[in-house]
Amino acid sequence: MSANASSHRSVRVSADLDSPLSRWLWLVKWLLAIPHYIVLVFLWIAFVLVSVIAFFAILFTERYPRGLFDFNVGVLRWSWRVSYYAYGALGTDRYPPFSLGPEPGYPARLEVAYPERLSRPLVLVKWWLLAIPHYLVIGFFTGGMRGGWWSCGLITLLAVIAAVTLAFTEKYPRDLFELIVGLNRWVLRVAAYAALMTDEYPPFRLDMGGDDPAPAPAAAP
Repeated sequence: MSANASSHRSVRVSADLDSPLSRWLWLVKWLLAIPHYIVLVFLWIAFVLVSVIAFFAILFTERYPRGLFDFNVGVLRWSWRVSYYAYGALGTDRYPPFSLGPEPGYPARLEVAYPERLSRPLVLVKWWLLAIPHYLVIGFFTGGMRGGWWSCGLITLLAVIAAVTLAFTEKYPRDLFELIVGLNRWVLRVAAYAALMTDEYPPFRLDMGGDDPAPAPAAAP
């Protein structure tokens, strides 16, 4: 592993729990988020097409075209912000921006480091064969690969439990917040890996909390 790769993790997912949160707004967020869901349907169709183009680009050049890479990172960012606002976390009442950009002021953030080179052999197998163990795990988190963050999986169930607790106590349980963000972080790491955006295999580890933990220092030879 190069010094650059050891100094940061390829995919970083972070979130801040807003306070105070409305006790009852979560009941209608499914309705408020509909415009985003409509846009995201088309963005994810484009995401898949871009990933196919990137597959061949990596296969022949070992590079992910930068413009395509930035677009797909933007789709992941947009999805994470909407998920965090709605039933992937219910961690903020701030309406998500219609933006592919980083939006550092929003409480849900995602960054993927641009890789200068990607492995040609890995591009053939990592998105299906190597990622299968993770697909089985995150399918349980999300309620199935078809539904993504909008289906009733473990993440949505925990977010609703947190919202009900908020409604009666005016507090979002901190432990639940850290767990929910950790589960989403796992899903997003796998999404970036399966979309060929990194060769760094997602860890089978639940990194909980709003701040994405720094990677462990490289072991001495």
